[in-house]
Amino acid sequence: MKLFIDTANIDHIKEINGWGILSGVTTNPTLCSKECRSFKDMIKEIAAIVDGPISAEALSMKKDEIVKEAKELASIAGNIVIKVPIMPDGLAATKILSEEGIDINMTLIFSANQAMLAAAAGARYVSPFVGRLDDIGNDGMGVIEEIMEAYINFDIDTEVICASIRHPQHVVDAALIGCDISTIPYEVFKKMIKHPLTDKGIESFQQDWEKIKGL
Repeated sequence: MKLFIDTANIDHIKEINGWGILSGVTTNPTLCSKECRSFKDMIKEIAAIVDGPISAEALSMKKDEIVKEAKELASIAGNIVIKVPIMPDGLAATKILSEEGIDINMTLIFSANQAMLAAAAGARYVSPFVGRLDDIGNDGMGVIEEIMEAYINFDIDTEVICASIRHPQHVVDAALIGCDISTIPYEVFKKMIKHPLTDKGIESFQQDWEKIKGL
């Protein structure tokens, strides 16, 4: 399973990318608004840091406007992927853009039905939001499992990005289901690498080394 980071914070992207484990980045309008700087400048800088797909969201609501905006965003760098919400005009724009070689990450997916429509329109990626489903009492991972099974049944190439991840167990569950990608918040990455037994082991090894390093 590939690991993306879900943020627009440059420092956080640089830090996690420095671990050598990142395959891509996803952003959204909410994440970008937190950084208080030019959207296009941010996306350009992120695309230069991470050698992988960088998702930037088109905010237009009409087909022709989405297509125009998507082309402008895609021109920023060769690894830009356009996020488009699942809706009728979004599907129509995705069909046009995908046929022109622009990769689409269809976002705000909350059902297998939506994911199948996105794939039929030519989306390169779909982003089901597991955390938001869990928040309203639905089974977020159950939706991921349905999407994966449907795609496998018909040999669909569209990759599934487990999004809206709330905690490390979401990442484990996505991997066990066979999800293609998890896009993970910075804080969850920091939790994933920590374990009290690891901390205790490092401390013990350091203390024992101090006893013998001068012998």
